Amino acid sequence: MNTIRLTMAQAVVRYMLAQKVEVNGDIKPLFPGVWAIFGHGNVAGLGEALYQARASLPTYRAHNEQGMAHAAIAYAKTLNRQQVMACTASAGPGATNMVTAAAVAHVNRLPVLFLPGDTFATRMPDPVLQQVENFHDHTLTSNDCFKPVSRFFDRITRPEQLLTSLPQAVRVLTDPVECGPVTLALPQDIQTFAFDYPEHFFAERVHRLRRQPADHQELESALQLIRQAKKPLVVAGGGVHYSGALPELDALVSRYQLPVGETQAGKGALPWDHAQNVGSIGVTGGAAANALAAEADLIIAVGTRLGDFASGSRTMINPNAKLLSINVASFDAVKHKGQTLVGDAKLTLAALTTGLDGWQLGGGWVEQAAELRADWNKTVDTVTADRGTHLPCDAEVVGAVNRAAGEKDIVVCAAGGLPGELQKLWRTRFDRGYHMEYGYSCMGYELAGGLGVKMAKPDSEVFVMVGDGSYLMLNSEIATSVMLGHKIIAVVLDNRGYGCIHRLQQFCGGPGFNNMLEDCLTVEAGAPKTDFAAHAAALGARSEQVGNIQALEAALERAKASEISYVIAIDTDALADTQDGGSWWDVAVPEVSERPEVCTARERYEAYKARQFQNL
Repeated sequence: MNTIRLTMAQAVVRYMLAQKVEVNGDIKPLFPGVWAIFGHGNVAGLGEALYQARASLPTYRAHNEQGMAHAAIAYAKTLNRQQVMACTASAGPGATNMVTAAAVAHVNRLPVLFLPGDTFATRMPDPVLQQVENFHDHTLTSNDCFKPVSRFFDRITRPEQLLTSLPQAVRVLTDPVECGPVTLALPQDIQTFAFDYPEHFFAERVHRLRRQPADHQELESALQLIRQAKKPLVVAGGGVHYSGALPELDALVSRYQLPVGETQAGKGALPWDHAQNVGSIGVTGGAAANALAAEADLIIAVGTRLGDFASGSRTMINPNAKLLSINVASFDAVKHKGQTLVGDAKLTLAALTTGLDGWQLGGGWVEQAAELRADWNKTVDTVTADRGTHLPCDAEVVGAVNRAAGEKDIVVCAAGGLPGELQKLWRTRFDRGYHMEYGYSCMGYELAGGLGVKMAKPDSEVFVMVGDGSYLMLNSEIATSVMLGHKIIAVVLDNRGYGCIHRLQQFCGGPGFNNMLEDCLTVEAGAPKTDFAAHAAALGARSEQVGNIQALEAALERAKASEISYVIAIDTDALADTQDGGSWWDVAVPEVSERPEVCTARERYEAYKARQFQNL
């Protein structure tokens, strides 16, 4: 057997280079790049290995470890999980800064390879800089924080352990069911240890999307269930995108005239103006889809786990409705008492289309769905129009950005009130035109995520919509976008606080407290107003502050013409949001309070809990 002597870090890099993936008939690198912020825990070992491979495996430097990981996650999401970025940081705070991003990837079932440096496996120089010394378990390091938010975790304490660990890591990253973050903790001394690796370990391997057909008996039961339905509603989730099942979804719902509601992750599964697309569904969904869900006798859920936002915390869906859950993961398919149809969405939807031959809906359900859809689209036109007010609402800003966006452009968002407005109101015909991180709803994802999206789709304009709160949490990757030449357009909606949570606080009977800056502890003069345009300019972007929707529309045209990242700040109304559509969300209200507003909110809460109980 031929061998090659490499350090552990060199072997990791060489193995990554050997992994390929077939995408639409083309062979591409599974790992197109690595994000790295070096420190003493990874610079000498992994840093040297990446330097030697820099021509084939680009290394991108960022300004914040969490931010670079968000960019990696957004890249994978935009490419439907077909390519994966790696992220490395030093031992200690560099590594733990990535833990939040690992949770984002885990919740959203998105692949990213984390390679954090770790403390010395030999323990010879202990205690070292940034080492967490656990009093009761000396085997624990700060990298153990990755365990609950990783789909696969390993700590490489011998260089030869890579021979079994790396194949398992890649298996998880490329598996449709288990897909998610992988963490390989790399002690800084072991990164530099050498081993005689078999040459065949680094042979090129091409990975392809594994497609599991549905079980025959489950498929027959599903066909029988659908044939019995009088008022079926399809709910399209993110799995439709990841499976590449958009043509099959279109074929099924068009042939049998099935109305389709889209989750946050599923939005874009059908063009917004598709005859069967009745809009978004759930807590922040549109009136059409939610009205149909309340009346439907069958929900056909495709590639969605029906989280609380999609199901209105189990209150929105007709309690007498049956649920058919089509999902590649049985873990998700059994939720909500669903009748399971486990299988790849592309194969399963095609099988349903064939199996339903000769069946058609009657009873006016198709006409009812079409009428509700038309009414909702009129509502969207109304609420997104410029009212000409001094402080525009979020919906008006969404409308202006949407009108500026081209056919293949992409909007990015994550947290606050904007995801709700965008889910209801954003219109896209591009299957990747809507990018929302709403599994973990991580404030600070937006700007870094926009960078990752742009890297994945360089020919699209990427519009990042971000509130002042999220902007102030994590904005350093604006500088990275300028440094790397990946232009994003960011629209900062400044309502001087956490407006979304402020509104929720009031809905639950609370006073204005600790959310809007005017309700927070501040110096006597009050909190300063942040000059977001000046801040973005200081990071190297072009920027401007605008005062109304008309000025915003003009600024967006200048932003599109710019060659570098462009940030537009606009003051908005903190209290206004789109009341049309939407559903209840379970946010617990105290049973006892001195405030009558809270007691009233509790009564309302208990009424909804009773409805929720019917769907358990």
